[in-house]
Amino acid sequence: MISLIQIILLILGVFRFFVIAHFIMSWLIRFEVLNIRQEFVGQVWYGLERILDPIYGRIRRYMPDLGGIDITPIAVLVSIEILRIFLTNAMISIA
Repeated sequence: MISLIQIILLILGVFRFFVIAHFIMSWLIRFEVLNIRQEFVGQVWYGLERILDPIYGRIRRYMPDLGGIDITPIAVLVSIEILRIFLTNAMISIA
């Protein structure tokens, strides 16, 4: 059981990395530090979009409209941390 929880924690860590990378890239693209017309940047950007859009889409349905500000990545990161805390506590109580 502990191994299963550790695998889920690993997947959550990778997903957290993807969310943070997408968040940083969105700001760098917005301020024209990065250009999506460059092949590598475009591939990374659209890859992250494909990975994260199913999750972001579900959360955006319930988020209030704040104009041009998208706080969906913050909500996803908070959710990941809550899951991580629950799983860590479950792992400690099992051991």
